[in-house]
Formats: sequence, structure tokens, C-alpha cells
Amino acid sequence: MNILVTGGAGYIGSTLVPLLLQACHNVRVYDNLTFGGKGLLPCFRNRNFELIIGDVLDEAGLKKALEGIDLVIHLAAIVGYPACKKDELRAEQVNHLGTLAVEQLRPADVPIVYASTGSNYGALMGDTCTEETPLNPLTVYGKTKTAAEQHLINAGNAVCCRFATAFGVSNRMRLDLLINDFVYQAVVNRNLIVYEKTFKRTFIHVFDMARAFLFAINNIDKRRDNVYNVGSDTMNWSKEEVAKKIREKVEFYLHFAEVGTDEDKRNYEVSYDKISALGYKTGITIEQGIDELLQAVKVIHIKNEYSNV
Repeated sequence: MNILVTGGAGYIGSTLVPLLLQACHNVRVYDNLTFGGKGLLPCFRNRNFELIIGDVLDEAGLKKALEGIDLVIHLAAIVGYPACKKDELRAEQVNHLGTLAVEQLRPADVPIVYASTGSNYGALMGDTCTEETPLNPLTVYGKTKTAAEQHLINAGNAVCCRFATAFGVSNRMRLDLLINDFVYQAVVNRNLIVYEKTFKRTFIHVFDMARAFLFAINNIDKRRDNVYNVGSDTMNWSKEEVAKKIREKVEFYLHFAEVGTDEDKRNYEVSYDKISALGYKTGITIEQGIDELLQAVKVIHIKNEYSNV
């Protein structure tokens, strides 16, 4: 299959693209390389790999990237509420209008698999989110991703994956993600301050995110025109539980603060029954991910080099 991956040089894409190539797909990445492209360097040895440098807001470049494509995996986005808050106009343009451009320029018979987010749920206390839970995004990030997701579902021939919070080692590393950041602070600074310690999140390893896209491709006829929560029921953890698990493995000062807030207000559990019924299961636990991060931090020296913002 000829697959276009927008934003394929990023945190998820640099993990996903090698898996697609291993599965014998022809892979074209379309990325503006905002954070560089070093994570894709090994892919250039594969004759089935191609990189086009361009922006999803560039109609001419996007049209070229879509030529001869059988399926689109749409990852290109300004990710997370801090980055979106920093430049709200750019977030709206890339996350929402960029998605509309991809959808409108693709041939009607080319499906899109979209990386959506659990931030779409917004503030929800004490409930379990299913795909039918009303969406109430609170941040620019959540609002732009929700608008893009709803457009794709209305347009048809799309699969939207509402991913849990990502963590783990990737070829294009990020340290602004909760578990990744907690491990970094614990190892490098020997100090971690956690606010809203009882707030629960649900997590997924970046490799399992990549596997989820492969699963979607292999089951596209069963999954099209649907939204799926993607993660594991066993990985709904509070911030306190994550921090204490890290402290079991490395010594550092841990303080639970009474002040501080997450603008996304994520504090809920998520049901993954819908995707589990199709046969998808995650493979990497939070504890395994923490173990790999503890090793990887040894070669991460400059935080800003890996920051998403």
C-alpha cells in the first residue's frame, strides 16, 4: 500500500514509519521538519521511503504529496496545550484548517486515519469516558483537535483514534509528556513537584500508538467512519501513582503541591472496550516504559533539544 504520513518526522511518526516500512508498505512522509528529521535517518536506506518537506497549509505541496497515495495517516499538528496556547492562530491553522486541507485534497476513495486525543473530553469528574461521551474541550489544543475530528467523521472514509497520553522513548524524543517529564526531572534534577496528585490520566506507549495505526490499516473496512479510544484499561493511573512508581526505581525528592493546575482538566478514566472488541491490545506497561526511560535519560543532555515547545 502507498501510505502518506503527514507530520511523520515527529514523536509518533518517527516510531511509526519504520514499522510501516517493515510491513512492506511504500511510505511517503510530508513534514515541515520544525523539530528536525534525524529520527528518520535510518529510513533513507529503504527504497520504499520518501520524504517531502512541506507544510499542510501549502496546497501545492500537499497536492504533490497526495499523488498516488492509497491511505493517509494524519499526524501533523501543534501538539499539547502549552504549544497551542503559545501561538493560538498557528494551532487553529495547522490542527483544524490543515486537517480540512488534507481531507479536501485527498481523492474520495482514500481513507484517512487521524491521530485525535483524549483532550477532546475536557473536564469530566468521576465518570468513564466512552466514544459516546459528550466532548467538552477546554483548551485551544482540545478545541482544534475536536473540530478536526468532527469534520473528518462528517466527511466520511475516516478513522479517528482518540489516544491516551503518550509516553516512552521515540527516535524524536519529547520531554513535555507527563511520564517522560517526571522521569527526566527525577533523574536529572533529583527533584519533582507534582500538583493535582489525585488526578487520573490514561497512558499509552508511543510504540503501541504506532501499532494502533498498523492495526487500523489492516482493519480499515471494519473501522472506517468510526471513533476509537486507544489505550488500555490497565493504564488509568493518577499522577501520584506514576510519581511513586518512579521513586521505587530511583531516589529523588518528591513533593505533592497544593497549588497548580492542568488547563486540560483531565481527571477521568477511559473505556477501551470498543477497540478491544476488534482485537487491539497494548503491549508495553507503564512500569516497562519507566524502565526504558530511566536508561534513555543517560543520553539526553540538553532538554531544549527534545522539547515540543
